Amino acid sequence: MSRSPRLAMLFALAAIGALAALGCGGEPAPGPEDPRAPLVVYSGRAENLVGELFERFERTSGIPVEVRYGDSAELAATLGEEGGRGRADLFFAQDAGSLGAVANQGLMRELPEPVVAPIPERFRDPERRWVGTSGRARVVAYDTRRLKAGDLPQSIFDFARPEWRGRIGFAPTNASFQAFVSAMRLEVGDERTRGWLAAIDANQPTLLENNIQTLEAIARGEVEVGLVNHYYLYELRAERPNLPVENHFLRPGDPGSLVNVAGVGELRSGARPVAARRFVEFLVGVEGQRYFATDTEEYPLVRGVRPDEDLRPLEEIQGPDVSLGALGEKLPSTAQMISEAGLGS
Repeated sequence: MSRSPRLAMLFALAAIGALAALGCGGEPAPGPEDPRAPLVVYSGRAENLVGELFERFERTSGIPVEVRYGDSAELAATLGEEGGRGRADLFFAQDAGSLGAVANQGLMRELPEPVVAPIPERFRDPERRWVGTSGRARVVAYDTRRLKAGDLPQSIFDFARPEWRGRIGFAPTNASFQAFVSAMRLEVGDERTRGWLAAIDANQPTLLENNIQTLEAIARGEVEVGLVNHYYLYELRAERPNLPVENHFLRPGDPGSLVNVAGVGELRSGARPVAARRFVEFLVGVEGQRYFATDTEEYPLVRGVRPDEDLRPLEEIQGPDVSLGALGEKLPSTAQMISEAGLGS
């Protein structure tokens, strides 16, 4: 059914008003957008974790979504290569380092204070170029058939000792591992970090592609411990309740206890800025935060939305005293440092 001229004018005026509001806060108002065009998201979050989240947004908003999935660090590099000439509207990343790397190239639009206000300051960019959507803690997953919690060190540095030779697995090219190494650099300096990477390499670790593969390697008995994010254990345990793996939390302040975030930023290159803003608001709203709490076993960041009762309370996990906003600047050189240590792909 065709719209009347008056109704069409009302829709146009509403769109102009929304775009004008989006342009507040120092950002120029973008031009009109095609409501039939898909919202294009580069997602460093895996489809099995967030595919349903995109579907819920499509159902509630009526906005079609086109998702390009990939590793967060690789997608950040792709956005850098595109240099604002791509068609992505949003970058939904696995970690703050990847978000910061894109933001530092001037590719992200500043978010208004009311949009980011529900998220604590420690979990968002100081310049409001990206905002955290869920929290995740770095842990050491271990094989409960061969180890007890008391057998495990309390510091990530102790895994560089010779007695752990051939017993460790992790994904060196994964964005969350790279963010953890970046946090170590900020906490203890490059010299000590290089020494740790060299010692870990000398311990002949099993190098894997991602966190899920790391946990599966533990379950198969190929390695005894793995350096991962906390929530992957719950993902696998939903399919295999008797999985012989548990999470071990390192001591407060240790770089291995980093509490990072998944997060999102709006890209200047996007053709659908109004739709992009609606998706950001959806992620930091109650429905999005409940999804992270119940469907991915991550930590919701908005007050009033409770995490799963099986999770260690977020306030009991204290990572190194570093700003998540500083991780992005370190990401390129961290990836090179890891590769130079012999741990690249």
